[in-house]
Amino acid sequence: MRSVVSVTVFLTLLALPSSQFAQSEPPLSPLPDEKPPLVRLPNGRTQRDAILKADHAHNIEDVNEIIRLAGELKTDFEKNTEYVLSVQDMKKLDDIEKLTRRIRARMKRF
Repeated sequence: MRSVVSVTVFLTLLALPSSQFAQSEPPLSPLPDEKPPLVRLPNGRTQRDAILKADHAHNIEDVNEIIRLAGELKTDFEKNTEYVLSVQDMKKLDDIEKLTRRIRARMKRF
């Protein structure tokens, strides 16, 4: 009796459409080697070039800020006779790290 029930359940499962058990596949994405078409701006330059130029200007500003913060940090370290960092020095270090991450993210964009 038990084997009859097992066979019946097995045959019922085989009779069901397989689409009920199949997982939906993700849509096909474009190939990674395919590049999006170049978008031209009204002045004739490509949008990518304009973005790169703006990123370069932002990178220069951020590097100048890093240099300023590093100089202040150096003078603070030279003045400090204790072996402990002040809260302001920690804030400067955090700002330098944040600016560095921002530059790195811009450099990885293209």
